[in-house]
Amino acid sequence: MRCVTLVLTAVLAAGCGSLQRAGMSESGPRRSNASPRLFDASSVYRSMGALVGGGALPFVASVRYLAGPTPDSTLALFSVSLTNQTLTFQRRGSEFVAEYHVEASFRTDSTSLAAVRQIGSDEQVRVRNFQETLRTDESVIYQQFVMLPPGVYYVMAMVRDRNGPAFARAERADTAPRFAARAMTKPIAVYTAQGRPSRSAIPKLVANPRATLPYGPDSMRFYVERYGAPAGGGPIVARVVDAADHELWRDSVPLTGGTDVASATIVVVPSKLPVGQAELQTLPASGGDTTRTRFLVSFSNQWVITNFDEMMSLLRYFPRQDWVDSLRRASADRRPEVWREFWKATDPVPMTPENEAIDDYFRRIQQANIRFPDEGGPGWMTERGEVFITLGEPDEMLDLSNGIDRNGMRVLRWTYASERLVLYFQDQTGFSRYRLTPSSRAEFQRVLMRVRQARE
Repeated sequence: MRCVTLVLTAVLAAGCGSLQRAGMSESGPRRSNASPRLFDASSVYRSMGALVGGGALPFVASVRYLAGPTPDSTLALFSVSLTNQTLTFQRRGSEFVAEYHVEASFRTDSTSLAAVRQIGSDEQVRVRNFQETLRTDESVIYQQFVMLPPGVYYVMAMVRDRNGPAFARAERADTAPRFAARAMTKPIAVYTAQGRPSRSAIPKLVANPRATLPYGPDSMRFYVERYGAPAGGGPIVARVVDAADHELWRDSVPLTGGTDVASATIVVVPSKLPVGQAELQTLPASGGDTTRTRFLVSFSNQWVITNFDEMMSLLRYFPRQDWVDSLRRASADRRPEVWREFWKATDPVPMTPENEAIDDYFRRIQQANIRFPDEGGPGWMTERGEVFITLGEPDEMLDLSNGIDRNGMRVLRWTYASERLVLYFQDQTGFSRYRLTPSSRAEFQRVLMRVRQARE
């Protein structure tokens, strides 16, 4: 079946393909190295049943199943989520173009070289300006439908950058179910969906491979099909539960279609959903088997933060502490509303889907973890991490006197020329635990107060 690459924009295409979002201003092309995720997003997505590729070209892929035209056929929807930043873009005329190769195979044995089904496709991503090439949120979706006999498979997914050396692969065991005369699919996370008239047709939809709902501002859609029920068989009940099976949300959703295929799009409104993993369950209102799928409520699909207290801790250095305090004081049912206000008030470029201020802040936390890991804890919680996150990269970083001062202590000096600020860090224990000297701490607080006032 033909595949397409869809680019996440204001309008989403449907079917098979790759998908991309729009951006801002221009510079010259360069290769951006993808830095490690803030938390271990890989384990989160794997626990949700996704295939997760790591290394230099990280991706999240999913396989979801619908009924094929006969009981001995199953329609698999294979989809991959990528970020622009992981691909190598080259300038071509007025555009920037990246090229990548996707492969997927379905084998009945993990050691078998022969695949029951195998797909491969070369795809392009075209953006209008350089800034779009640096996007670190989900910006490209590749998807393709594959017809399979029902059964257990070892699914392998591989993505390769065609303009550079980066690639990644992932595999896992999965089951393509046999859909009986009366059956219902597991809910499939989608961006858009349109039902199909029969089991022999292909549904028009755009998959959401990460199944991630940004906390507060958006709703999330799931596509469900039911087979063999007269005239759709009445509505279905959709409910969201947490890990302890406490119901968080419920709705009754009508199905459209006929006996062969009836379908529905479930819209989950996040206003009462807490941050973290949740499960969507669907069952016929008249009774029957329950189908279920897991999804994630996070503060964004870029920064996988799944706990409100974690989020509050991470925001301790954010410039707009007035908004952080408002979010901290908000009751649980008002947090999504306050988070929307927080996002809007701190977004320096409202016309883009990202909040560049929050993204830059978390990027600094990420870099602090990478650069200052030698104190026995997270780098962002060190005093060097605090200064780096709040003031950014120093103009000069020196290890003085071969690292030893007259008192036998290692001393580091950081200089911020534009702020006329010189800071000294001392390692008083000999275990690389650097602390600001008292006078440097006072100067840092004075400059930080001035910087924050200028940003408000």
